[in-house]
Amino acid sequence: MRPNPLANTHPSPFDLDEIALYEHWRENKLSEAATPQFVEIASLDAIDRNERAALLDAVRRRNFAFFRTPSISRDLEPALRGLGRHLGLLDLDQNLCAEDSGLTAITVKPTETDNVYIPYTNRPLGWHTDGYYNAGGLQVRAWLLFCALPAAEGGANEILDHEIAYIRLRDQNPDWIRALMADDAFTIPGNIESGVEIRPEHAGPVFSVSPADGHLHMRYSARQRNVIWRDDAPTRDAAAFLLDLFKQGDAHIFRHRLRAGEGIISNNVLHRRDGFKDPSNSPTKRLMFRARYYQRLPQPQET
Repeated sequence: MRPNPLANTHPSPFDLDEIALYEHWRENKLSEAATPQFVEIASLDAIDRNERAALLDAVRRRNFAFFRTPSISRDLEPALRGLGRHLGLLDLDQNLCAEDSGLTAITVKPTETDNVYIPYTNRPLGWHTDGYYNAGGLQVRAWLLFCALPAAEGGANEILDHEIAYIRLRDQNPDWIRALMADDAFTIPGNIESGVEIRPEHAGPVFSVSPADGHLHMRYSARQRNVIWRDDAPTRDAAAFLLDLFKQGDAHIFRHRLRAGEGIISNNVLHRRDGFKDPSNSPTKRLMFRARYYQRLPQPQET
């Protein structure tokens, strides 16, 4: 049997030996209503104390929050960066397709790369957490998504708190959690662009617990072509269970099609996107802005 990944640490509900602590945490987690309320924000880059507290409280309870603002700033990218700073998110993960601001415009566009990256097409985007291919020290702990313009048709998002996925797996078979915490549970092949390796092959756990704050983190992609799962029965069964969970649905999966001026901020929860259509005879098309961060959103008591 594999060792307990959380042995000799502070008591944690994610420790497979802490049954009573887990049951108490689980009860509180599942008692949260699956449908969140939108937090109204007057100005993205100048949120007040009450707006900030409402966002952080929502994230504390379900690891994500929906928000909306009545007007979209002309300087939208600096405003969104300002929102992140006001919430304690400072270190941006700048991916290949990021803008100069550090944010990424998610729209149908050529990416000037060798590979086709699904977010920049109108195709469906499967269940994943952001930055699942990043190395251990550069894990994406939080992200922000904001709608500047929705698609003419489609493009809805679905959200599932990764802690709910953890509960479903652990309740079914605790050995699956042990398997998914292995250092080689989940491997992403290297990324080659123009004959140059810009990212080496990277193996790591699906679930891990931060030694700094005790929070649960998840790396995951439902894509089959660019993921190598550890070849043992518990890992294969756990991966199959997750795919079936997404297929069958869960009461805690929240579905919403973002409208202009609406956004999501999260501690890198599981999410997916429907395919969509833009008008063929119009210069305007679906436009989202995304920011990824190396910090989690702070707990309300940390502010």
